[in-house]
Amino acid sequence: MPVHPLTPRFLEKIWGSPHLSPWFPDAPSKIGEVWLESPTGGPLPLLIKFLFTTERLSVQVHPKDSYAQHHHQSPGKTEMWHILRAEPSAEIALGLRESLTADELKEASQSGAIEQKLNWFEVRPGETYFVPAGTIHAIGAGVSLCEIQQQSDVTYRLYDYGRPRELHLDHAIAVSDLTAYQAPPQSPDCIVESAYFRTERLVIDQDIHLNADPTRPSWLICLEGEGTIDGTPYVPGQAWEIEKGSIEVSINPASRSAFLKTLVP
Repeated sequence: MPVHPLTPRFLEKIWGSPHLSPWFPDAPSKIGEVWLESPTGGPLPLLIKFLFTTERLSVQVHPKDSYAQHHHQSPGKTEMWHILRAEPSAEIALGLRESLTADELKEASQSGAIEQKLNWFEVRPGETYFVPAGTIHAIGAGVSLCEIQQQSDVTYRLYDYGRPRELHLDHAIAVSDLTAYQAPPQSPDCIVESAYFRTERLVIDQDIHLNADPTRPSWLICLEGEGTIDGTPYVPGQAWEIEKGSIEVSINPASRSAFLKTLVP
């Protein structure tokens, strides 16, 4: 079979939520992240996850490849977010409102003033945001999203609202983009292209056939709708790896369906 389902792994977080439906069953505890992994346990080139928040995540930043490799023997972390659900006035933060020096960023992180130094955006379902390594960012409360990222878990916290978790100021300041953030334009097709992944949104209400990439695998993530993929039922929250090669994948929706399709360039 050229299509292989990924396996969800549920991670509790202090900022998470028990309300995971319609993507997953509601939980008895606060689940913050659901990682979609290879059923064999081997690492995939990309990490696909769902996030659910009831509190703000820390103000944080991720390193580029060279820094992460030198300090952690790991790839860096560039990511994207596709908003699935957002409570009224729910926000994310991306980048600085104005340029800072390294000393100013450190002082703002230690005092908590960094909250006011960030660009906060109200978000709505269907929006897509690209978060390159080095971009200071935060996800607010009341947001559910699908994240696609490099296969890395290197995160540096700058500020955590007084929660008793470790900060990583020296690393964070060393990798942060200290210039004022310029928001990229929203793509009407939710297309994100970077050196690490290419992602597009696919919405269908009738049968289609997808041609697999002949040289590399791709991944298909169901966001809404029901139907079958090559005869196997799908529902929201499921994801599949599509093998590389000269193959065709049939998607037969029983209702309007939305997917993210992503691959490594």
